[in-house]
Amino acid sequence: MLIPRPAIRIRRKFRFFAYSIMGVLGLFILCYKSEQLNPLHVNGERRNTQPQRQPMVGNPDGEEVIADAQIERRDKIKEMMVHAWEGYKKYAWGANEVQPVSKQPHVAGVFGAARLGGTIIDSLDTLYIMGLTDEFNQAREWVATMFSFKTYGSVSVFETNIRFVGGLLGAYALTGDSVFMSKAVEVADNLLPAFYTSTGLPRSRIDTRFGSMINYLISLWPDSDYSVSLAAVGSLHLEFVYLSEITGNPIYSKKVQKIRDHLEELRKPSGLYNTYLSPYSGDFASQEVSIGSHCDSFYEYLIKSWLQSGYRDLQAKNMYFDALKAMENAMLQDRGGMTYFAKIYSDRIGHKGYTQVEHLACFIGGTVALSARWSDNAERYLRLGANLTATCRKSYALTSTGLGPETFRFTGGGEARTILIGKPEYILRPEVVESYFYMWRLTHQPKYREWAWDVALAIERYCRVEGGFSGIKDVNVANVVYDDVQQSFFLAETLKYLYLIFSNDSVIPINKWVFNTEGHILPIITS
Repeated sequence: MLIPRPAIRIRRKFRFFAYSIMGVLGLFILCYKSEQLNPLHVNGERRNTQPQRQPMVGNPDGEEVIADAQIERRDKIKEMMVHAWEGYKKYAWGANEVQPVSKQPHVAGVFGAARLGGTIIDSLDTLYIMGLTDEFNQAREWVATMFSFKTYGSVSVFETNIRFVGGLLGAYALTGDSVFMSKAVEVADNLLPAFYTSTGLPRSRIDTRFGSMINYLISLWPDSDYSVSLAAVGSLHLEFVYLSEITGNPIYSKKVQKIRDHLEELRKPSGLYNTYLSPYSGDFASQEVSIGSHCDSFYEYLIKSWLQSGYRDLQAKNMYFDALKAMENAMLQDRGGMTYFAKIYSDRIGHKGYTQVEHLACFIGGTVALSARWSDNAERYLRLGANLTATCRKSYALTSTGLGPETFRFTGGGEARTILIGKPEYILRPEVVESYFYMWRLTHQPKYREWAWDVALAIERYCRVEGGFSGIKDVNVANVVYDDVQQSFFLAETLKYLYLIFSNDSVIPINKWVFNTEGHILPIITS
């Protein structure tokens, strides 16, 4: 039967229209099903997995006119990063750290001989910020194909969070690459059994070889983990809040909020936080009060949580300034013009405290200055931050190498000296240049760039070896003896802060990003 030509055209158009409708419906059903199966959806609601778009890293030369000398300095720091990375890559790829003198993997560090790629993950955001694309892609490939945290063994919850969760989240925040987010979730999920305590305060260590049930049973014996440090329980908030933000899974933020609420309600002598707590009773388990090791980053995370929240986390802000004022009243000392927070004991309030200061405590100058804007006296706290920073700078300036010791104390004239029975080593720590970074960004006083350059030159002269950079055993001996360890935080923090000091302020602006205590960057949440 012959069909008239106009009818054929009509039939073809109808067939095309029908197929088009069927195709659109099929695509819709396929997308709907895939959305329902997506683990990044909660209760059928789509979660936004992309970070809020920040200016990625800015232009190192940027709008500010940077003198050629500063550009040369910045490029020198970048070259130092490449040297550190290449030494690790050549002699310890996949291991946590390298021994740059003996040119072999370092197996006596925080994570032992396990091949967790600690330096790789700690370096991710530094490589990206510096524009080291090839090196970053090498690191990303290793993370995607080789990194696993599922069956490692006993780990420090604190160190795992700040280095691995923080490092992976920093890379995700910069790139939006879901590989980094999924790996961060893997690591964080392995830490969750540490929170199985009656108080919600996490145990200091967790064994990732055991499942949740076994870790829960372990937690029933108080002797299995008698105490946990203030820093360990108080330095999870930035990472876990951001992880909940990008995955839509509230479990992470709920865990750290429970810690925060407990610490706020805890009875505190004279408003001070002691160094250790019991995760079982929830009470303080020591009398020591300090801003140094085992305490430091708790205070840092309080004020940075206020910033990270887009200035909405009033609990964090109030807890920070209450603690700062309590420490001013009980711990702040000025000896011969040297300003510092002394370590004291809460059962001896009013005692002038100890004159020893840890390198770890030198973060406090930058943190106090950063918080000044939201205090009741911005000028006073900015000045206090500057004075605290100047004290730590003195500990560098008075040594034979120009590098600061692990601990120092004050003599009668107020000078910072390495204690004879203490720790004269320099292990590539970042806290002093971290404070220089904040003081530079907040004041633009040229001395902070000069002080930072002095540190860079000293590291280059006394710590550089063929296989990277090594710590030294005594900062007062110019004929140095190496400790033969290139700490992963040297790449994560020390070199990053130095690079940013000599870059334009638009490179990781501090009104859009916060740094965790390992120097990893997380965006301020504005939604």
